[in-house]
Amino acid sequence: MITYQQLFEDIHKITEISNVFLYLIRDRAMCDTQITCDLFFDYVDRVNHHLELQENHLYSAILSDGDDADKKVAENFMSGSQEIKKIFKQYLKKWSKGNRKHELLLADYDNFTRETEEVFGMVLKRIQDETEHLYPLIRQLRGDNQQVA
Repeated sequence: MITYQQLFEDIHKITEISNVFLYLIRDRAMCDTQITCDLFFDYVDRVNHHLELQENHLYSAILSDGDDADKKVAENFMSGSQEIKKIFKQYLKKWSKGNRKHELLLADYDNFTRETEEVFGMVLKRIQDETEHLYPLIRQLRGDNQQVA
């Protein structure tokens, strides 16, 4: 069972980590700290978990209960999710040794910060769209203000 409270706690934590991480990387020396690296991979794990949670639980509710317009919304979110995952994977491949090694590769600091701001901004935009469009639609279809799926 997934509640709106859980979703909002997840997106709050993702947003919080994003803001802190983007602040920290303004200083090149902070990029080389283990704390910054751990924070980065915590962010990666949380974003991936959030997208998987939606794929496994939220879209099916809309696809089974919604009309054609609602289903189009779900399809757009699913497509967007796949695109975000693809971009995220490319970004991680370029700037890290992998999720298990927890090591950032920062040979080109300026490009790293630019791309990080773009990718993190994309995720924050997605979260905003979910909050404004996806969650209200599920609430409307389910008639439940507590449980999502």
